[in-house]
Amino acid sequence: MTQRIAILGAGVMGETLLSAILSSGHPLDHVVISERRSERADELRQAYGVEVTGNAEAAAGADVILLVVKPQDVSSLLGEIAESVAPGATVVSLAAGILISTLEAALPDGVAVVRAMPNTPALVGEGMFGISPGSSVRDEQLATVVTLLESGGRVVVVDEARQDAVTAVSGSGPAYVFYLAEAMIAGGVAEGLDPETARALTQQTLVGAAKLLAESPETAEELRRRVTSPNGTTHAAITTFDERGVAVGLVAGVAAAAARSAELSGSQ
Repeated sequence: MTQRIAILGAGVMGETLLSAILSSGHPLDHVVISERRSERADELRQAYGVEVTGNAEAAAGADVILLVVKPQDVSSLLGEIAESVAPGATVVSLAAGILISTLEAALPDGVAVVRAMPNTPALVGEGMFGISPGSSVRDEQLATVVTLLESGGRVVVVDEARQDAVTAVSGSGPAYVFYLAEAMIAGGVAEGLDPETARALTQQTLVGAAKLLAESPETAEELRRRVTSPNGTTHAAITTFDERGVAVGLVAGVAAAAARSAELSGSQ
C-alpha cells in the first residue's frame, strides 16, 4: 500500500524533498506539504499540483512525517501536531541538533522517530543524509525512510552518538569544498587567469575529481598518489600544503565543527 507522506516546512529543503519524492514516482495524491503563507502555498500548488495545508492537517493520517523546519521552530511544531500524529506513524526530523529523546518526549508513545542530517547538495539530487533511528523504529519503517531520502541522494545509518561527526563531515562539508574552490580560483587569478576561466577550471576539476572518487575502488589517498609524480607540479603543491599545515587544519576544523554540533545539541 502506498504510504502518505507529509512534509512540514516549505522552505528550500522542504521543496527539495518534495521535488525529489515526486520525481521518484511517489503518487502526487499521497504527498502533502504544509505552508501558512498563502503566496508560497499558491506557488507550490502551481509548480507541483500538490496539496498544501496547515501543519496539523498535513500530519493527520500521514504514514511518514518529515519535519523540515529550523531547530528553534521544532518545539512549537511538535506541540501543534502531537495530537494529529497517528500511533503507527514515522516522524523524521531534519532539524540540526534536535535529539531523538526530545522528539520522542513530545510525541505520543510508540511513534517511530528518525533523526536525519541532510546537506545542501540534495538541491541537485546529490545529497548525503546521515540518519539515526529511535527506539520505536521498526526495520520496515527505517527502510521506508531510507528509500524516501535516497530520492535526494545517498543515505547512511549511524548511531545517534555519531551524529555530531556526520554534521562535521557531510552537513558542514559542502562549505569546506566551496572554501577550497575559492582558494583555487584565487590562486588561478593570481597566476594570470581571468576569473571566469579560473572558475571554470576549478568547477570542472572538482566535479571530475568527486566523480572519480565516487566511482573508483581506490581510496582518496591512492588516487592522490596517482596524480602526484615525484618532484612534479602536484608534488610541489602537496608539499607546500603539508608545510603550511593544510591537512592538519582541515582535520582540526572537522573536530571543531563536531564539538560545536555537540554544544548545540546539548543546549536544546
